[in-house]
Amino acid sequence: MVPTKEEEAQLLSYKGDINELGSAEKLVMAMLNVPFAFFRIEALLYRETFKDEVVLLTKSFSMLEEACKELRSSRLFLKLLEAVLKTGNRMNFGTIRGGAKAFKLDALLKLADVKGTDGRTTLLHFVVQEIVRSEGIRVSESIMGRINQKSRIKNAEEREEDYRRMGLDLVSGLSVELCNVKKTATIDLDVLASSVSNLSDGMAKLQNLVGDDDLSRDSKSGNFVRSMRSFLGDAEKKIKELQEDEGRVLLRVREITEYFHGDVCRDEANPLRIFVIVRDFLGMLDHVCKELRSSRIPSNPNPLASFR
Repeated sequence: MVPTKEEEAQLLSYKGDINELGSAEKLVMAMLNVPFAFFRIEALLYRETFKDEVVLLTKSFSMLEEACKELRSSRLFLKLLEAVLKTGNRMNFGTIRGGAKAFKLDALLKLADVKGTDGRTTLLHFVVQEIVRSEGIRVSESIMGRINQKSRIKNAEEREEDYRRMGLDLVSGLSVELCNVKKTATIDLDVLASSVSNLSDGMAKLQNLVGDDDLSRDSKSGNFVRSMRSFLGDAEKKIKELQEDEGRVLLRVREITEYFHGDVCRDEANPLRIFVIVRDFLGMLDHVCKELRSSRIPSNPNPLASFR
């Protein structure tokens, strides 16, 4: 802990036996004889941790950017959203809420709250069953799907089981496809911004220190000044790159939020809320996929009827 001005003055004016002082006071007295000793220690700590901070921030910004790309380019995620929209319109047909063109992603987390007449099956189960079957048919009709299927003629029930199996394999893999989205949900954007700001402030303090005339004139401080000036040359470039990364990533986050959520509220407490929503939805999706793997193919020709 850096001593206060009063404590410094007391130690510098001390005329008694040094051996009567405690070990901490002896250390501080020795350091007071070194020009800018405590500022030097702070500068050395800054330099020592600088690389690790930059690496961590660079990885975080890179992960955020990849998460935005994953959400924007995921064909399967968009198909799921389309299935949710169609299901909602079918349920609300003939009402003022029917014929919707879009919906807020928050609605994804409410799918499990809408239960059928059996009290167990949710609207999410129905949506997943729909997308599993359509994706299963798409895969089975592909070249690889035809190769993987047995050559013998299958009855309708066997074909449905094939569609279900292939579709579940695909849908349950969405969590892997959106792995960076799930990781990004744990990031605090304010912490990242604060870390970049702290690095910039620390560099400014170091620049002031090595530019101090008293330190520059001190013959014993030459190596320290030259070493820090060399470090500053590289640090300035790194911080500039981080600031550019931060600006670019914030723009990407805003764009992806507007793409899925419409206008972005400036007062939004968590700018990364969209990733939190998708992460939670993926957890629900994984749970439903596991349940569907262990259940039988629904025999109801109109499963949605149980939700009316």
